[in-house]
Amino acid sequence: MSLLSIAGLSKSYGGVAALRDASFDVEAGEVHALVGENGAGKSTLIKILAGAVRADAGRIAVDGAPVSILSARDAHRLGLRFLHQELNVLPRLSVAENLFLGRAYPTRIFGLIDWRALHDRARAVLAGFGAANIAPGTILGRLPTADQIIVRIASTFVEDGSGHGRLFVMDEPTAAVSSDEVERLFGVIAELKRRDCAIVYVSHQIDEVLRISDRITVLRDGVSEAATPTAGATRALLIERMTGRAAPEASVAAATSSRSAVSLAVQGVTGLGLSDLAFEVREGEILGVAGVGDAGGDRLLKCLFGGARTGEISIAGRSVRIRNPAGAWRRGLAYVPGERRSEGLFLSHDIAFNVTLPHLGRLARLGVFLNRPAERAKTLALGRRVRLRSSGPRQNVWRLSGGNQQKAMFARAVAGAPRVLLLDEPTRGVDVAAKFDIHSLLREIAGAGASILISSSDHEELLGLCSRILVLREGRVSCATPASGLTPAGLLALCYGARAKEPQP
Repeated sequence: MSLLSIAGLSKSYGGVAALRDASFDVEAGEVHALVGENGAGKSTLIKILAGAVRADAGRIAVDGAPVSILSARDAHRLGLRFLHQELNVLPRLSVAENLFLGRAYPTRIFGLIDWRALHDRARAVLAGFGAANIAPGTILGRLPTADQIIVRIASTFVEDGSGHGRLFVMDEPTAAVSSDEVERLFGVIAELKRRDCAIVYVSHQIDEVLRISDRITVLRDGVSEAATPTAGATRALLIERMTGRAAPEASVAAATSSRSAVSLAVQGVTGLGLSDLAFEVREGEILGVAGVGDAGGDRLLKCLFGGARTGEISIAGRSVRIRNPAGAWRRGLAYVPGERRSEGLFLSHDIAFNVTLPHLGRLARLGVFLNRPAERAKTLALGRRVRLRSSGPRQNVWRLSGGNQQKAMFARAVAGAPRVLLLDEPTRGVDVAAKFDIHSLLREIAGAGASILISSSDHEELLGLCSRILVLREGRVSCATPASGLTPAGLLALCYGARAKEPQP
């Protein structure tokens, strides 16, 4: 008997079907992957299971018995637990406080909290998930994302009167963690399986799906296909089933001539916990930034975009002082942050607002009044360039799929024909088709002469796109190495301190 069974689930918004007769089941002790392009219906299905959205039709059963999930409380009572891309944690509280949130704390005389006893209990819970290295008193927000996810999972096994979690829905659990932290999360998933829990694993990382799952269900345009045993699946087969077309062939990064002019030069830059940054990026070059844990790739980009305290930044041979993001935009730098929801987009505003915001001066009449027709035309043209799928420039950004939200940020970045494009995790949380579109766009931009600097935890992405890669360690540039001939394992070794081979003359 299946722990969770879904049959004929359907949901429409304004006459547009998000789910159409979707069905699948999950067994206890199983990892069941749910894959599909952005907009295929995965998020809608998760919201229905979580009680945030009500289905128009269909049946949900737990342990063979029909259930109604009309609220988050209903889902929790049934043993369903959810790990969304935006973790439901309190980052300013300690690990122990997050673990026991909503539960009674141990007390001493006069009702004072017994912190030692609380920390002892926290250590016992964490040890059960192989996370004895996480100190209970540490402020949660200071931990790497992988550790925060582990704490969030462990918290669901702290007794709260309603029983522990039995089925875990994990939405892109590795999207915000580095490659070396993925193994720790997989260890936690193995522990959940050992405890006879079920896991619905939602991810765009096909290689992870093929490695971690037992069965796979594909959603396409809101319709589910019959589950496939992972043992008989391949990457090419899944991509073809998700998109309806054969998987695109990977292309090799183009080398950049050493005779190309230097577009961006950085010398002795310090700021945001980074020290003495020094490197160059040439016209038409895609330069990668790699590291493990909190190496600082995201902070390096923010330094260039106005966060540097000291040092020299030169653009096209001219030294510039960049004090804030507005100054960076004016000087030909464009930035796509890694956290699109919290740092990149105004979710309550429409696509046109988000795309044109840094460029309003070029769309104003007499320098004061916004030219609405010009704004619309500009947004439509940029949308076509980045292959943004939407109902139009006035559609609210929060209604877009994750991949199309990412494309909206790219549309804003390329709107001003930047000299230098700064990208933090440019394909995090997007499907394989959107990833291919973004990679094609980046090669097109570089081919036109712009310089691109990419910080990514996806080492295969860096090796496929970049001509050179900077490796960061302990807040400094450890080395710069050609990407040609380098393997993901070799790059990871450099991130851990191995010496780079000297380029041949």
